[in-house]
Amino acid sequence: MSWLDQLLSAQSGKRTMISPDKALPGRSQRVPLAAQHLLLEHPMRGEGDADGTGVGDFGDGLARVVLAGGCFWGVEEIFWQVPGVYTTAVGYAGGHTPNPSYEEVCTARTGHTESVLVVFDPAVIDLEGILKIFWETHDPTQEMQQGNDVGTQYRSAIYTFTEADAELARGTAEKFGKVLSDAGLGPIATEIKPLAEAGDGTFYYAEDYHQQYLAKNPHGYRCHAATGLHYPAA
Repeated sequence: MSWLDQLLSAQSGKRTMISPDKALPGRSQRVPLAAQHLLLEHPMRGEGDADGTGVGDFGDGLARVVLAGGCFWGVEEIFWQVPGVYTTAVGYAGGHTPNPSYEEVCTARTGHTESVLVVFDPAVIDLEGILKIFWETHDPTQEMQQGNDVGTQYRSAIYTFTEADAELARGTAEKFGKVLSDAGLGPIATEIKPLAEAGDGTFYYAEDYHQQYLAKNPHGYRCHAATGLHYPAA
């Protein structure tokens, strides 16, 4: 087998979702997390865990959503700059391995996608406004990859904290899907569901060196395989 055949074979395997019984075992310990966001200076983890998602409650009428649009470094950088965003954090969602490491997620044997928790003030920007940015800054037609990043950890996903928000997200997918179709692009491959129904239902915070990575490493890697199309105006 040539090196190219080996590469393509490895990439093909990483596109296949692992079943829960084949996923890596993980561990019970949570990764340590800094007390606050490096730039926004607000906590990245909320209080308690009443809904069992691992995120906690941020109070004060703030809303939450988990987004996956490729390498989480670049996605987080986009959203921490959005007016009305209270805090962001990178992590792993939609998989089966408890408290996975980055290296484990990259094997495609945990089922997680690299994700970003976005906590925002709906009085400043609502969920549709957040999702408008999400749709425009990655290519949701790519399945199990973004650009040259290939594997289940790079799949597109929207994980909400309520079914009502999931329904709203599906509605935005329909709107943007028409824009994509009119431009001759394929259908949206984005996974949309409440976080509680995605894998084991938990958002696992990534290791501290990944948090706000591009603020710590401003010349670091960014992957934005966007379509160049715009979400339709209201």
